[in-house]
Amino acid sequence: MNAIVNRMLDQGLIDESAARGINGLLAEGEPPTRAFAVCGVADEPLLRFLARELGLVFVELEPYTFTREFLAQFPARILLDKHIVPVQGDDGELLAVTSDPFDTSAIDELRLATGRDYQVALAPLADIDRCIKKHLGVGADTVQSMISEAGDNGLQVIDTDADDDMDLTEAAEGASIIRFVNQILTEAIELRATDVHIEPFEESLRVRYRIDGVLQEASIAAEVKQFQAAIVSRLKILAKLDIAEKRIPQDGRIKIIISGREIDVRVSVIPMIYGEAVVLRLLDRSSVLLGMDKLGMSPRDLKITEIILERPHGIILVTGPTGSGKTTTLYAALSHINDIQRKIITIEDPIEYQLHGINQIQISRKAGLTFASGLRSILRHDPDVVLVGEIRDSETAEIAIQASLTGHLVFSTLHTNDAPSALTRLVDMGIEPYLVASSLEAVLAQRLIRVICKHCREPLSAGEMAPLKRRFGDRLPEVLYKGRGCRQCQGTGYRGRIGIFEMMVVTDDVRSLIIESASAPELRKVAVKQGMRSLRDDGFRHLNEERSTIEEILRVTKDETFGLTDFVDQELEKK
Repeated sequence: MNAIVNRMLDQGLIDESAARGINGLLAEGEPPTRAFAVCGVADEPLLRFLARELGLVFVELEPYTFTREFLAQFPARILLDKHIVPVQGDDGELLAVTSDPFDTSAIDELRLATGRDYQVALAPLADIDRCIKKHLGVGADTVQSMISEAGDNGLQVIDTDADDDMDLTEAAEGASIIRFVNQILTEAIELRATDVHIEPFEESLRVRYRIDGVLQEASIAAEVKQFQAAIVSRLKILAKLDIAEKRIPQDGRIKIIISGREIDVRVSVIPMIYGEAVVLRLLDRSSVLLGMDKLGMSPRDLKITEIILERPHGIILVTGPTGSGKTTTLYAALSHINDIQRKIITIEDPIEYQLHGINQIQISRKAGLTFASGLRSILRHDPDVVLVGEIRDSETAEIAIQASLTGHLVFSTLHTNDAPSALTRLVDMGIEPYLVASSLEAVLAQRLIRVICKHCREPLSAGEMAPLKRRFGDRLPEVLYKGRGCRQCQGTGYRGRIGIFEMMVVTDDVRSLIIESASAPELRKVAVKQGMRSLRDDGFRHLNEERSTIEEILRVTKDETFGLTDFVDQELEKK
């Protein structure tokens, strides 16, 4: 071993200080791999060196494909405990991939259990664990423990309609169930997921993570289905919900801390045909708030927004579906105008970020504190700026409009698909058109699009560009890009998101149309003439700036000037 350390020193993998530290730990009986790690030797360069020195093979696990049938030939317990991945070599021989070539007992145990011979190969521990998690499932080691406990301690499949709630509670508080739920949450946070969906089906339990706005299925062992009720009950216990109630929806919340980060988990449980489904909304309170210039707005829209934010009164609405980044935009706007001369009060559900210098109120329906009742009380505190988390009903809308007409700048959100629809939506709520026209200053519709992964970005080929050029012509840049898919982006080709916006300023012409109860399409035509860019056109701006892909823009937006019948007619003409 000293000879190997000396050769590492000669080849510059370690310095003299590290060499002394490694030799010292080896003399004390530390395992070699542990000694190298303690002294800061990087995993991959070390294993590549050891492969050359020991006559072994260093493998990249990413290109290999694994099937459940292939992995079923090997004891999952050994693979999980010993961190070994078996692969089929090019010549048909079996390779046992490990990160510790000095632990021969692990390979011997695998040989004894399967009766087969293996050639030893090396790969970084992180790659092996990632491969195990991907193909055996999240928390695979815990699933094995759960199955073992079920056999040893009589834990049975629990009928979701059963009345024996004591057994269900005991199952939910079992060590393996607790550990499995923790692993699901940890995995979601590590993958930057915003939601976790746990969905029961007749023969399986599906777990999906929403990452960058798109659902991705997590690899979960099929055996987890039999512990479905215990898993749901564990989440109910954490969220302080009634585990005996399985007939009606329930909502709760969990606070967790992981790696020093405080995560607020919103829990929604709904009974389905094969059991209860759970959706967990993950809110990272330690997330860094974006500035106005980091949201992805065009220079024109950013300048308009900054001017409107300085107005003394009026309503500014941000619209879009759930998960489109409305709250982030509003918080960025509040941070932009937050100073010692303004009193800012918000009423939200939930409070996603804690803003220094801003008074924030959490609504509580059980206590009778709603958006409408809270907004009435807020106005008695003499605020300059008010944020109402969402306008859900006519009562809240009326109070917000009255607040704007009495000298307050009011921010809120509304669930509409585009900016012009927000104006007609308020009228549909029962607000008089003249009140909408006199109080509304601007509407900002937005979506989030995924950003191309910078680690695997590549240009589209000429063959891929040709049909796009025929369809969109000069609206597209000469070169478009896509993400090939890599380890950093979990093979999706995307990592992170950025906003696209539709900024509609309520001008005198628009006010006249509102008073005349004009439709959303009529309002859109006038707004476009005055410079409003549609969501799709704003998305094309990101194509010119090489941030996203054409597929992503088409997925998130619709063409306001090109109808479905136009598309069908064109397709029929081609035939």
